[in-house]
Amino acid sequence: MRWIRHHLVVIAGLLTLAYLILPNIVVMVFSFNKPAGRFNYSWQEFSTDAWKDPCGVADMCGSLTLSLQIALWATIGATVLGSMIAFALVRYRFRARGAINSLIFLPMAMPEVVMAASLLTLFLNLGAELGFLTILIAHTMFCLSFVVVAVKARVLSMDPRLEEAARDLYASPVQTFLRVTLPIAAPGIAAGAMLAFALSFDDFIITNFNSGNTVTFPMFVWGSAQRGTPVQINVIGTAMFVIAVLIVVFAQFVSNRRKHSALPK
Repeated sequence: MRWIRHHLVVIAGLLTLAYLILPNIVVMVFSFNKPAGRFNYSWQEFSTDAWKDPCGVADMCGSLTLSLQIALWATIGATVLGSMIAFALVRYRFRARGAINSLIFLPMAMPEVVMAASLLTLFLNLGAELGFLTILIAHTMFCLSFVVVAVKARVLSMDPRLEEAARDLYASPVQTFLRVTLPIAAPGIAAGAMLAFALSFDDFIITNFNSGNTVTFPMFVWGSAQRGTPVQINVIGTAMFVIAVLIVVFAQFVSNRRKHSALPK
């Protein structure tokens, strides 16, 4: 009991992590299933047929490609705009700065259905045709707040004396930004970009309101669940999960190598 009390926080953390990963394990296992009917909800027999033909379901890979394109462009837009907003909020003093700081959190605190309906009303009033462009604008606006928060936290932790030292060494403002400010802020920008990509890729509510006849991968999965869930959906989910884990492991490996190289020999 003493050992359990001493390691209670670690045990609780590991159990929580296992609970969060369990659905991904189920998806991974059922990607090797060969269901008897249309629904891939009960285990029948082991098969790699779905892995051999991941695009065997009509329109699935098309919707996946569309989701990846939207997520990529939305990430670029939200990262560029969000980084500039974060720097402006931290480095400059201007009117309504406090109000903007508060408004930044609204998309994060507001239910998605409210934001989705508001964006739909805006597009309809402007006479915009719902489709790829409206989804892209909606995703960019939705992801913007998350990027601002991530980058802002990094910029607040930066030591301004490093930039002052660069200017004392006759570096121009552009050189100071590219060689000092940007590398220091890069982890926060990268974190915001990855978060924006993940949020955009798997968003359903905002996309469903503003998509028109355009079908993204989450919408395809929702539609498939009504008439039968193909195993290929589990294959795509497993592949995305493995890629995300590999990116995290690689980032951790690079970070550890940098820490090792920075230690005095």
